[in-house]
Amino acid sequence: MASEMIVNHQEKAYALLQADADKILKLIKVQMDNLTMPQCPLYEEVLDTQMFGLSREIDFAVRLGLIEEQDGKAILDKLERELSSLHEASLKK
Repeated sequence: MASEMIVNHQEKAYALLQADADKILKLIKVQMDNLTMPQCPLYEEVLDTQMFGLSREIDFAVRLGLIEEQDGKAILDKLERELSSLHEASLKK
């Protein structure tokens, strides 16, 4: 039973971190579509702040043993690739 609880907490932690990464992506999409361009300091500040916050959440979850370090890095890497694709697409507009 205890191992089931640990697995459940690990799955929840991963799902919450992934949901936060998805929120960042959506926030940046909205900002790019409606408010500012990637060259704008506001865009950079929001992106930097959000990415820093997510990286700290991931670090905390890793330190608690809720997720593996490589899984946390994978979440950040995937988000960075998606944001890079968004940025490239916005430049082509």
